[in-house]
Amino acid sequence: MTTMADRPSLLSSSSGYENYRGFLNLLYVILGIGSFRLVLENILKYGLLVEFNWPLRFLQDPTNWPSVLLIPLINIFILIQFWFEIRLSRYWLQTYFTFLQIINLSSILIFPALYINHCQPNPAGAFVAVCLYSIVFLKLVSYTHINYRCRQDLFEKKHDGTIQSKDCIIYPQNLTIRNLYYFIVAPTLCYQLNFPRSPRIRKGFICRRFGEMLVIFSLQYCLSQQWILPILRTLDRPLNQYSLLENIERLLRLALPNHFIWLLLFYVYFHSTLNLLAELLCFGDRLFYRDWWNATDLYEFWNRWNTSVHDFCKRHVYIPLVTQLGFSKLLGSFVVFAISALFHEYLVSVPLRMIRPWSFLAIIIQVPMGLAVKRVKAENKTYGNIAVWISLILIQPIAILLYIQDLFYRDFVEH
Repeated sequence: MTTMADRPSLLSSSSGYENYRGFLNLLYVILGIGSFRLVLENILKYGLLVEFNWPLRFLQDPTNWPSVLLIPLINIFILIQFWFEIRLSRYWLQTYFTFLQIINLSSILIFPALYINHCQPNPAGAFVAVCLYSIVFLKLVSYTHINYRCRQDLFEKKHDGTIQSKDCIIYPQNLTIRNLYYFIVAPTLCYQLNFPRSPRIRKGFICRRFGEMLVIFSLQYCLSQQWILPILRTLDRPLNQYSLLENIERLLRLALPNHFIWLLLFYVYFHSTLNLLAELLCFGDRLFYRDWWNATDLYEFWNRWNTSVHDFCKRHVYIPLVTQLGFSKLLGSFVVFAISALFHEYLVSVPLRMIRPWSFLAIIIQVPMGLAVKRVKAENKTYGNIAVWISLILIQPIAILLYIQDLFYRDFVEH
């Protein structure tokens, strides 16, 4: 006679069973059906709002051209910084060149703000231009900092500068236009004299990434016009004139499509675009992000979300503050976070041509929120991860609503 052994139910924590793939597939099906229903409901309510002739409208709209013309002007600042580096490599004790470098770097952020405020281009095109200027600013800061350290090493006789190598570049052999522009185009913010390189360019890989970019950019455009713009157009008076329930309802309606587009932006930029650039340049280091989706507190998220920015801040801001200026680790981390918040505000306020604190506050508020989420994480890591997702889903649409309110007031009420 067979004896029955003690066997726990599969859904019990004591069973050790972890294969819930079927439930995950069920969630995919439910999400797909729910999303399709929302699409149908949106089309029935508003009609088809997507404008497929946007490339032609872009060319015909004269307000787009100032942003296009702004982009090539950035080469002036790049070449000026390169000339300063050439001069310093020969006469590195001339400290006034270092002062001029700081002025040139500052001008990279000031010039587009003045240009956009004067020409008043379309905010979408202005945003792209300001993003490119900010990226070049960070890259040139890293380029300048690393070359400064190389000059120090050379001055202190750590190497005599006469070593020749076929495989490795040493200072000042790296001071060439080709080396600089390779770094400017490369998908990294941290300069080094020798980057890891991949052996060849894979054409199939490039085609897949390019196809992803076309599909996802088109999907983002359609979702923005069909799903988000109708929600924002209902905002016809200041938020304080709506009831609390009306504001909460609008926030929740905006939160899901906004977060979906944000996820698409993550994939198309950090995975598709940066990998495409890396493949074309045979750039070997492709860890552009870590598993931020598993973060159990907000500090983990910011460390994993954007590897390039995290590495830049650690290398060129945090470590110098702590090791050279004597900042505590906590204060150094807060300074890095504050700088990040200022950059987020710069990227929004300059294209919109209005100074508001909403993007800055949306980042800074995550400092106390991060402490609260850490307390939740101490109880249960799953709850910590859920708290991270909730904060990501809700903070962005709050800032968007505040900016739309201010735009409405500026463009319609004041005029």
